[in-house]
This record gives sequence, C-alpha cells and structure tokens, in this order.
Amino acid sequence: MDPIEQWIRRLPKAELHLHLEGTITPSTLVELSSLGDAAPITLSQAEALYSYADFTGFLQAFKAVVTELRGPAEYELAAWRMLQALAAQGVRHAEVFLSVGVIFRLRPEEDQRDPHLFARIFSALERARLRGERELGITLYWIFDAVRHFTVDEAARVFRLAAQMRRDHPSIVAIGLGGDERQTGSTPYRALYAQAAAAGLRLTNHAGETTGPEAIREALSIGSERLGHVLSAIRDPALLDELKLRQIPLELNPTSNVRTGVCPSLQHHPIRRYFDHGLLVTLNSDDPAFFGATVEDEYRLAHQHHGFTREELRTLAANSFRASFLPEAEKLRWLDQIGSCS
Repeated sequence: MDPIEQWIRRLPKAELHLHLEGTITPSTLVELSSLGDAAPITLSQAEALYSYADFTGFLQAFKAVVTELRGPAEYELAAWRMLQALAAQGVRHAEVFLSVGVIFRLRPEEDQRDPHLFARIFSALERARLRGERELGITLYWIFDAVRHFTVDEAARVFRLAAQMRRDHPSIVAIGLGGDERQTGSTPYRALYAQAAAAGLRLTNHAGETTGPEAIREALSIGSERLGHVLSAIRDPALLDELKLRQIPLELNPTSNVRTGVCPSLQHHPIRRYFDHGLLVTLNSDDPAFFGATVEDEYRLAHQHHGFTREELRTLAANSFRASFLPEAEKLRWLDQIGSCS
C-alpha cells in the first residue's frame, strides 16, 4: 500500500452521508438472502442487481436490494457488516441514514399485521451499533430518512417516529429527506422540519444532486442545517458566498455523483473549487456498495484527481468531525487526534 494510502487509513475520519442500505455488498446480500429466501440468490445474481445506467436506474437497484431486508435479523447483519467495513477504513464515527420511509412503503401489509415490527428492527440495529462501539471502537448516530417523492403524510410519519423514539434512543439524532428531487422539492416539508427541530432533532437534506442551485436555496429556506451532494451550487456564485458565510456543512459524494451520471467525471466535480472557496466540505461515500468507492477511497481520489495535499486531507477529516452532531467535547478529542496523526 502506498504511504499516502496507509496514512489515510490511519487518519481518524467521520462519515456523515452514508445510507445503511447502500452499504450492502453483493456478498452481504447473499448472506441476507440465505436468512429468508426459499431459494437464496447466488453471488452472480446478487452482483447483477448492482448494474444501472443513470440515477433512475440506481433508485430501482436500491429498491431491489432493500427488499432483502425483511426483519430484525437482516437489519442487524447489514448494520454489523457496515460497521466492520467502516472501522477497517479508519472511520471512528458515522451518522447513517436509515430509509424508514422505504421500510413502511415496501411492507404495508406486514406493518398492519405487526405494528411492533419497526421497533424490533430498530432494537436489532441498536444491538449492532452497541457491538460496534464495544468491539470496534466506532460510534454511530442514526438519521431517519424520509423519501421526498412519496407523500408528505408518509414523511410526517417518519419524522414523528424519530421524535418519539429519540426520547429513549438518543442515537437517533436527526432527520433527512432523500429521494428524487426532480419530482418533489423541499418546500412541502417546511412545517415538518420546524416540528422536528422543536423536538430536538437535527435537520439534514439532500439538495442540488439532480437539480439546480435553486433547490439548495429551497433546502436552506426550510431550516436544513447540513446539506448532501450540493453539486449544482457551483453554478451560483452568490450561493457559494452564502454557504461560505454561514459555514453550512456540505456532505460531498464525488464518486456517487459520477456513477449516477449527474457529474461527467471526477475531474469535473467541484470539490476542489468548494474547498478553495472556503466552504465547509466533508467527504463521504453515500452508497459504497453501489458506487464502488468507500470513504477511504474518496480521500485517495481527492489526492489523486484534485491534488489535495496531506494537510488538506487532514482538514477534510477535521471538517467531518466539526460538521458532525457529536458533543463538542467529543469533536475536540478527535480534532486533537487528527492533528497528531503522522
């Protein structure tokens, strides 16, 4: 392994834009299938599910994989495999999206028959989280994610559940809004974001991935604290200045943007320009099993394609903790460790 790659692996990192379901590799999918399918899928069949040509195809592939997450055992296994992979990359803290809106949408009959199904699923996820903290030294927060192109009522259920469950589960730290921006923006969710904030939840939002800079402004207007993708901000100099002035944390996902076709190449990605402009940039993998790049890979690619020096990579790692929802004392502890990483 190249010395810079060894150093990147040692560098303490937080990952802030990561979908649990998007961490399920083909080999893990085979494991999940063996838990519940009468005829478990083969590795080659699993690998075929990860083939797509554009953003719409990615959403369809994502849905196909999520159908293998049937209950508590599957979710616990998926979360544990995710934590193992993160720890191996030097990730010390992760804030992970859980597609709660998809869980309810895909299994309405099960939801009606077993109203406690999600509670049992979440208990299994918590077992994996606590095991990761105990055995791997990695901390994890959950972000309950709604789907913007479903209905507002469905999102309201997700956000209400997050507010209710966080009373007993402080690991539920935030809400998010993913899905297809081309169909639904952020404005319909203004009231729900205000209610979530009043309940003590932090507010994240996918914005400007498949849409223009106006979608990023719209996301900011409803109170979003941290933004995912933000690819189109480069087209609006005034918006860049606002993001810099307010130091809005940006969860950038370069390989994801290339693989879904919303960015033509890594060289075209605006991460370098955002960083040089003084924006609060973080690097993340989004759905690494689908896109073939972990967060460790993203640091390496930033070095190779955008010329990020070792000290600039150190700044990106520091940003990942500054932008996290960790307590300030924890942030400072990790910032000290990043500063001493040699």
